[in-house]
Amino acid sequence: MAAETENSVTIDAPLEVVWKFTNDVEAWPEYFDEYAAVEVLRRDGDTIDFRLTTRPDDQGQAWSWVSRRTADPATRTVRAHRLETGPFEYMRLRWFYTESGGRTTMRWVQEFEVRADAPFDEAAMVERLNSGSRRNMARIKQILETSS
Repeated sequence: MAAETENSVTIDAPLEVVWKFTNDVEAWPEYFDEYAAVEVLRRDGDTIDFRLTTRPDDQGQAWSWVSRRTADPATRTVRAHRLETGPFEYMRLRWFYTESGGRTTMRWVQEFEVRADAPFDEAAMVERLNSGSRRNMARIKQILETSS
């Protein structure tokens, strides 16, 4: 069964600043609390293939996977999906950026389906993704608003 999460945050910073900051994939371990490392595997225009490795979880397990991410500067959207799906049948992400009055709203949508043999179900993953997205969005907001 498919599941989806959607989270958003409004940041007191211009769209260009938020866009540049959040699309600097190599810097993600600095502000996404779950990522320990990013390895860029391929770049082709606005598309990047990269390996993400997480920090160890409560059981000491670190996870790693390859994703493909395509940024569209004209529409201020990003589409991504896992190339190595791990416990998912699929995992797709879309990021949307809009600006109003010098403030930027960033919205993240994640669509996925958990494999039948995964160690968790969709409800547990929805909770985990929502919690992580909200925490990371708040951190991005704090960094960008205090650096302006």
